Amino acid sequence: MSPSSIARNRVRTFFSKPYNVILLVLGIVLTFTTVAPIIAIVQDTIKIHPGTVDSNLTGQSSGYSLANYIDLFTNRFVARRFLWTPLWNTLLLSVGTCVVSILFGGIVAFLVTRTNLAWRQYISSIFIFPYIMPQWTLAVVWQNLFNSNTITGTSNGLLASLFGVNMPLWWCKGLFPSLMVLGLHYAPFAYILIGGIFRNMDANLEEAATILDTPKWKIMFRITLPMIKPAILSTVLLVFGSAMGSYPVPHYLGLDTLSTQYIAMNSSRAGEASILAIIMMIFGVAIMLLNQFSLKSRKNYTTVTGKSGQISKLNLGAGKYIIALILVILTFFTSIFPIVSFAFETFLPNPGDYSFLYTGDPSNLTTKWWATSENVTENGMYGQKGILYNQTIWRAFGGTLLTSVACALLAGTIGTLIGYAVARQRRSRWAAYVNSVAFLPYLMPSIAVGVAFFILFSNKYLNLYNSYTLLIIAGTVKYIPFASRSSLNSMLQLSGEIEEAAIIQDIPWIKRMLRIIIPIQKSSIISGYLLPFMTCLRELSLFMLLCVQGFILSTTLDYFDEMGLYAFSSGINLILILTILIANTIVNKVTGASLDKGIGG
Repeated sequence: MSPSSIARNRVRTFFSKPYNVILLVLGIVLTFTTVAPIIAIVQDTIKIHPGTVDSNLTGQSSGYSLANYIDLFTNRFVARRFLWTPLWNTLLLSVGTCVVSILFGGIVAFLVTRTNLAWRQYISSIFIFPYIMPQWTLAVVWQNLFNSNTITGTSNGLLASLFGVNMPLWWCKGLFPSLMVLGLHYAPFAYILIGGIFRNMDANLEEAATILDTPKWKIMFRITLPMIKPAILSTVLLVFGSAMGSYPVPHYLGLDTLSTQYIAMNSSRAGEASILAIIMMIFGVAIMLLNQFSLKSRKNYTTVTGKSGQISKLNLGAGKYIIALILVILTFFTSIFPIVSFAFETFLPNPGDYSFLYTGDPSNLTTKWWATSENVTENGMYGQKGILYNQTIWRAFGGTLLTSVACALLAGTIGTLIGYAVARQRRSRWAAYVNSVAFLPYLMPSIAVGVAFFILFSNKYLNLYNSYTLLIIAGTVKYIPFASRSSLNSMLQLSGEIEEAAIIQDIPWIKRMLRIIIPIQKSSIISGYLLPFMTCLRELSLFMLLCVQGFILSTTLDYFDEMGLYAFSSGINLILILTILIANTIVNKVTGASLDKGIGG
């Protein structure tokens, strides 16, 4: 047989296997959609932008130069104002968010799984609400609770209105409230990951140490903490990059970070702003590398043995009701109060001003923000119709649903195919490459990914700016990791013999997927569709640069905030939260899926 015939046979054999075709096609597509935006943003840092600082520094209107790097890193005032101060604040925010989320989520996970805490099922179910809600929800609630005219120069919040309490400025704005809000938002990550280990941990390890009269602090640091170390590291990996790329929370609470600074610099210092986006990407990848290093050097701890399947519950005594009551109050303010607060704001004559509570007169409330059916120029409506009649809001709501459903379908399908193909070719270098490229966008801050797509798809050759197509592409690439990891973990549990038996029966690949593989791993695959849908509904950082106001609800909310129509932004928050909660409830009832299932819910 001639060499050409051998080559043709090899090619034919290669393409006869569906997982090879999937890896080849998706590898090329993901390389373009993931690597190409990164290359575009790197190129943007050395590109001269007409009418911006780099154009003035070089005296040129086009071409390439290192002027952006030189100005940003060597100009003392520029470096301090636009780089080092935001970078320092961003690092403090990311680290602080990790600490708060791990402490709060870990403690609640311990109480729910390892003690006889009262009302565990309710606490477990309500604890995940802050993550389901939009990221900026708690930031707005923080403002409504603690702002005061005396300190922040805004309308009085609840504390100032009802009790005359004016919280200090550091409590109302800046680093502390930002890390507290983000920490509470991401605490469900730690709760789910750490709670899963606590629930399955063999209590004999701790009981043996107790019998040997080991001090409790030593048991905690030598046995318990090492066993939950993998969950802590996973939480850090998930939370650090997300907090670093957060825009809404620092924006609302007045903290100067890399993400807020990027938005401020994007028009006048576009090239230097792109350098900030690259710095955020570098930190995301660095955290991933540190996590991989810890995996290689990590000691092994047996947490589940065949001797004890029972977990001994710590008896809290009367404290089980006191601690539970404290958690119920805390979760009320992080989960239920935001819904009540946003609904209440839409009936206030002056949203954010609770001074009327002194009189207790309900006639001070108004329905104009909801029920005004004509364009009104007075009464603070700025020519807008009420929420129920406002076409801008409902068009944006339709756009949000369209984007979310499309992203979920595409990301879920592509992620499922990646999981299937990588599991079948797990020893292939190309499969490892495809798996890594698919997961890379998750490690990058959302705003950095948005910047990359903005630069790549906002030019005269490839202009998709302000189109649902661009939003769907960006959302799909960003959310593929949700589906691919979920699918890969489930596909690795399937023996290849199952599919081989179907191949012997000459069953086509599509029928094998639809009739055999997908039904077996239905729950994991469904979650790969649901997570992108839920996340996309409340996404702002990723999409804010890719479209104008009125396109989706999250950017429209920003638009009404800038207009001073805070009742409208509260109404949009309420619509988003209720949509997410209703969708989550329907999914739970239909599929039985729940984020806290298997921990205490």
